[in-house]
Amino acid sequence: MYYVYVISSINRSYTYIGLTDNPNRRIEQHNKGYNRTTKPYRPFHTILIEEFATRPQAREREKHLKTGWGRLALKKKIEQYRAGLSASPNGVGDR
Repeated sequence: MYYVYVISSINRSYTYIGLTDNPNRRIEQHNKGYNRTTKPYRPFHTILIEEFATRPQAREREKHLKTGWGRLALKKKIEQYRAGLSASPNGVGDR
């Protein structure tokens, strides 16, 4: 199985879209600062994880999410997620 994942920085306006065969490990690597591209934007919330049977299918989805239309849809999802965080009494969402 292959997965497309989207993570969003908690403290800054930064979203990362990636592809992996192990999303839990990969997102943990981002949060621990192992990836030079995402290290300055830690920590992250997971916004989306989608599962695909083949790598080519996952790659097509990843490419779509990186287009203007895909990023627009993600922006809406991230805004909804952050609205849920700010609505919680202690600042932590229920997700």
